[in-house]
Amino acid sequence: MSMADLNLNNQLEQGIVIGDGAMGTMLYQHGFFLNTCFDELSLTRPELIETIHQEYLDAGCDFIETNTFGANQFKLARFGLADKGTSINIAAAELARRVAGKDHLVAGAIGPTGKNNPAPGQKLKRQLRDAFAAQSEALAKGGVDFLLLETFTSTAELAIAIEAIAKTSLPIVAQITCTEQLETFFGTRIEKAIAEIARYDAVVAVGLNCSLGPSDMLEGLKRLRKVTDKPLSIQPNAGLPRRVEGRTLYMCTPEYMAEYAKRFYENGARLIGGCCGTTPAHIREITKTLRPLAKAMTAKPAVVHIDIREEKPVGTEPTPLADKSKLGAKLAAGEPITCIELTPPRGVDTAKVIENAKLCAAHGIDAINIPDGPRASARLSPLVTALKIEQAAEIETILHICCRDKNLIGLQSDLLGIQAMGLQNVLLITGDPPKLGEYPNATGVFDLDSVALTKVADGLNRGLDIAGNELPQQLDLTIGVGANPVASELNREIERFKQKIAAGAEYVITQPVFDTEMFFTFAAAVKNCGLPFIAGIWPFTSYKNAEFMANEVPGVVVPDELLKRMSKAATREDGRRIGIEIAREMIERLSPHVAGFAVSAPFGNVRIALAALGKIEIDEI
Repeated sequence: MSMADLNLNNQLEQGIVIGDGAMGTMLYQHGFFLNTCFDELSLTRPELIETIHQEYLDAGCDFIETNTFGANQFKLARFGLADKGTSINIAAAELARRVAGKDHLVAGAIGPTGKNNPAPGQKLKRQLRDAFAAQSEALAKGGVDFLLLETFTSTAELAIAIEAIAKTSLPIVAQITCTEQLETFFGTRIEKAIAEIARYDAVVAVGLNCSLGPSDMLEGLKRLRKVTDKPLSIQPNAGLPRRVEGRTLYMCTPEYMAEYAKRFYENGARLIGGCCGTTPAHIREITKTLRPLAKAMTAKPAVVHIDIREEKPVGTEPTPLADKSKLGAKLAAGEPITCIELTPPRGVDTAKVIENAKLCAAHGIDAINIPDGPRASARLSPLVTALKIEQAAEIETILHICCRDKNLIGLQSDLLGIQAMGLQNVLLITGDPPKLGEYPNATGVFDLDSVALTKVADGLNRGLDIAGNELPQQLDLTIGVGANPVASELNREIERFKQKIAAGAEYVITQPVFDTEMFFTFAAAVKNCGLPFIAGIWPFTSYKNAEFMANEVPGVVVPDELLKRMSKAATREDGRRIGIEIAREMIERLSPHVAGFAVSAPFGNVRIALAALGKIEIDEI
């Protein structure tokens, strides 16, 4: 990346900016206690500060913060260092700049003065303005890329700081801290506080940091999304501090912080880091989680640089949907569809999955859904699984094709192979990043996303390969795509869905639907698309299973009332019964509005899926 590209605004536009963790926590671990002026260590122990900066960069963050959180004249005066403010800030900025080099950003950290006055008079305002101006000018002189105002408790003081430091012309990220009631320490709701701060043109991102752990901060983030369109910044503590054998410790594990970082990103945060208690170990896990997730959601596929154009390629007219497969014929005729998802086995024995497919065929199911590496797990090839099922069970399959694991050449080869083996129906998906699965160190390819892969498949159906070359014969695959009616960024999901339609999609299968109102909102937004909707259905098997779906599966929202219903299950049998009842209710509500249903077989139990569809009774499971 060139230096021209390496600025905060460009980084935010590209999808995700990962910050470092706590400087104070690291200094505390090195034996420096609160009676030490941490900011002065940039002058007296620069080698230690450099080491900490480097540890955070090695963990994978995009920017490091200067060691200047308390380097204003008011806080420095407590240590008799008010006259060293300029030299401390310049030294800290130059030190961070030297460690960051040309490949990482440096944030000039500016904290509150400690005056904690929600309505400062004119004299105090001038003093505050002068203090913030002096600190920001020194940081700018030292070479920072942007200014990070953090842990402010007073909206009034934060506004004064913004007005004072805006003279540097550097981008500003403004963050407040709040109570567990999601109010500032002076009782202002965070929505109101952030709405006021976001109005400043110099502020490029707003958000929350400190005081709260990840769980409470996630709730705060959801509220902030409603009051501003500016990028949101989230830097939680590693949980709440505890005193253990005389030391203050933060108890959140790196894995726990990383899981919440994923949820922050899915709920709209674009600058994510850590505050008190966060160490390089936390940032390393956050980075491992967010990088592939952001790449999967924002990657610009290589295929758009090949000869695949926005307009339809000139090629042979594609085979009509009704003539492609039995599934295509029913979709074209508007007849109701039922399909059941069966996951490929972990080994090579396909006997059980074939037996389940035969049971589905016997009960009139139209097709078997075959996922491709669900939740980034490694199983038998879905292509082999689909072929075995169609050969032995006399039922069509819908083969998922995932962009995660193969480059664009390999994906085209698979599509050609699918046709050659007589399979007819595909569902094209981007795929879960490897970090979400059992092999977090695997590399996600993501040459293409689902939109680009749909263009490729549509081109093949017209007799053209990815480079626009004519094929000896065209393909006639039915092209399905996924949709998530409860996506946290609904406008983005709607836009991508429209892109999939333009790319050549012929039907859509949704993520599991648990909130019908959110489904109807999404369907209304795309009502003129003309694509048949097949609604995803997941029958819960227990309260634990419902909690897992709610908290651990990306793109799934489970309403609280359903969790409460599942919590009443006293036995395993109760859990299955209530879960099937809920699934049947979903199907009944959605039936007049969709082309059919794709029901999952939880833990491979196909009878649960059949019961949800009303093909067998619950007591037959």
